[in-house]
Amino acid sequence: MRSRDAAGGLVVRFGVALLDAYLEFLAVRSRPNTVVAVAYDLKVFFTVVGKAPGRVVAADVLAFVTAQYAGGPAQRLQVAGEVGSGVSARTVRRRLSSVSGLFAFLQARGDVEANPVPRGLPTRRERQRPRQGVPLVRVPRTLPRILQPVQVDALLAALRTHRDRAMVLGGLRRCEVLGLRLEDLQVAARRVFIADGKGGHQRQIPVSGRFFASVAAYLDAERPPGIATDRLFVVLKGPRRGRPLSAAGLDQILDSARQRAGLSKVTCHQLRHTCLTRLREAGMALEAVQAQAGRACIESTRIYLHLADDWLASQYRRAAEAIDAQLFSGKPLPRNGFDVIEGGR
Repeated sequence: MRSRDAAGGLVVRFGVALLDAYLEFLAVRSRPNTVVAVAYDLKVFFTVVGKAPGRVVAADVLAFVTAQYAGGPAQRLQVAGEVGSGVSARTVRRRLSSVSGLFAFLQARGDVEANPVPRGLPTRRERQRPRQGVPLVRVPRTLPRILQPVQVDALLAALRTHRDRAMVLGGLRRCEVLGLRLEDLQVAARRVFIADGKGGHQRQIPVSGRFFASVAAYLDAERPPGIATDRLFVVLKGPRRGRPLSAAGLDQILDSARQRAGLSKVTCHQLRHTCLTRLREAGMALEAVQAQAGRACIESTRIYLHLADDWLASQYRRAAEAIDAQLFSGKPLPRNGFDVIEGGR
């Protein structure tokens, strides 16, 4: 299913003309990891449905959703009829998005008449609000888990090289860490240039002096001399020595350090959330956190308000102290004295 082209790029093929045409279209506008993920989602869908793309109807999509929730976690393809806990709601939603993207492409080309993936289920208010149905998959909003300072210290102590510590200290996405080039470092300004962030967006961000100190030690004592790549982080040992570090290699480094530190789970994404949360707790404005994180929407950055416990506690204490001051000063409160609290419901 996967192969490399003449230029070394990743090529994903099904051997089905319509699916391969979509993956080729996706490959020119998305990251290789995205193409691989979408290809796997489509493999899951058509394995469960068992029909050619042109024969899929909305009933098949709804049956697929049911099968995903009912399938066992050990069988990753979740065929209908299996008994188990199924996959998460986020996984089901992502797979539906991949399937919907495929059929939107086929509809635009004229290969199918309509997209069989429903946008939602109708409700009793369909006549008044025709576009506000019930979503096929309800995904609860859960807060990501972050590491406590003592856990971060334990992880840093468990990392064995300056290279590994530098990769952890940047607070970057995994793809951004692996994509850093030597020319992206702006040492004097203590900044790094992200040439290819999420969605292809570029940005310049400040990074801590600890990051640059670790990078300097890595370049001075660990990075093999005379190698061809301009990527900052490379493999230090073995047959791939001097070649750019891969995503699997970075994951393995973190997993090994996690085990030595006695931690249950550590990922690049978790470290990123931890770094941004600490910045918010230290008083960094939400807009600045958004720019640092490279997020397109301020709403998606508000999650750090909830992760930063001190912010919510300080806001509550300030409001409670204002209420108490009015009570003890003898000044009348608005209406029954509880409007401030009731208004927040």
